[in-house]
Amino acid sequence: MTEIEQAGLPAREAAVTYLEAALARRAGLDEAFSAPASQRLDPRERAFARALTMATLRRLGTIDRALGGKLNREPPERVRSLLRIGMAQLFWLDVPDHAAVSTIVALTDRSKATRPFKGLVNAVLRGLLRDGPPADDPETLAPPWLLARWQAAYGAETARAVAAVIAQEPATDLSVKAADDADAVAVLVEGQVLPGGSVRTARRGDVAEWPAFEEGRWWVQDAGAALPARLLDIKPGEIALDLCAAPGGKTLQLAAAGAATVAVDRSAERLKRVRENLARIGLEAETVAADGILWDDTRKFDAVLLDAPCSATGTFRRHPDVLWAASPADIPKLAAVQRRLLDSAADRVKPKGRLVYCVCSLEPEEGEAQIRAFLQRRPDFDLVPIEAGEGGAPEASTADGWLRLLPQHVDGGVDGFFAARMVRRF
Repeated sequence: MTEIEQAGLPAREAAVTYLEAALARRAGLDEAFSAPASQRLDPRERAFARALTMATLRRLGTIDRALGGKLNREPPERVRSLLRIGMAQLFWLDVPDHAAVSTIVALTDRSKATRPFKGLVNAVLRGLLRDGPPADDPETLAPPWLLARWQAAYGAETARAVAAVIAQEPATDLSVKAADDADAVAVLVEGQVLPGGSVRTARRGDVAEWPAFEEGRWWVQDAGAALPARLLDIKPGEIALDLCAAPGGKTLQLAAAGAATVAVDRSAERLKRVRENLARIGLEAETVAADGILWDDTRKFDAVLLDAPCSATGTFRRHPDVLWAASPADIPKLAAVQRRLLDSAADRVKPKGRLVYCVCSLEPEEGEAQIRAFLQRRPDFDLVPIEAGEGGAPEASTADGWLRLLPQHVDGGVDGFFAARMVRRF
């Protein structure tokens, strides 16, 4: 093993840790990324470890199918993790074949628990190398229970199209502070303006070093995530509420549109990031650390945006771990919270005011079913249909009047979202 390959072991070891954390629990990947051991890595090592983990998660189904053809019996979990990381190195990162195999074999040899499997790891990885890169099959890219749900909700063909996006590495989308600045920002970051006004770029690296970042002319926000705030059609001088606001992209949109904005989130820590972004962009908003259901403020608002906590299955392009950490039991629990938040949000809307409810979930219980039930129990609200193409995604508008944005609806992919717009009659 060369000195260069030996020096790369900490990054591979970190990737194994990240992968296991991602598969163990929701938010496990974020916790692992921010852990002290991760922060002690050289920035380049940390970036490589992250890229390796994400490549593994995006093709976890493909990887496990290929490994199943090479393993006669199930190895210990750490050995499987090493094989998964090794396979991602072999086929989806720019790592020489020899280094991809030798680094994982060396890691296997480091621990007493995995050392007996050193020969197996070497043989499996070399066998995979001889076979060549496996083809991505949408039927195996998603966990079977989720694929079955998508088939039931959208049909087999659409479900396959959704799953096919899982393997794609996403570009970076930016929201621009001033709408008439989008073309200029696109030129600066070598990107393009998408329908709706977001800027998409293939740039990589630290976004803080990109043009116009320090000037506060843009912030990172997926084009799908930017769509719900546009549906409120904010007028300057209106009073707007962003409920469950962190990390704050929608707060910035409301403030940039000229609303006196209140951002409420239960996490005081996450609100710090909201305030930092407001300061960088040069915008103002009131931030409140409170539970959106229990918040005792009696103010009424012209416009209320509720981006409710959800299973987040629509965000798999940037967060592929959500597919593998989620479970069927999560959805009814989250739906119960969403119902209570939706009622709380509705009570804060002025007569003739607007309410937009959205979730970054592909699951109908968290979207369509919530709005059907809400409109039945709240006769003081009417649905305001979302017109075809409104917000920049023509395929997302539905005959029911709400929006169902699927990951394949925008060329290059987009976060999946559900959104509905309502007005309070009295």
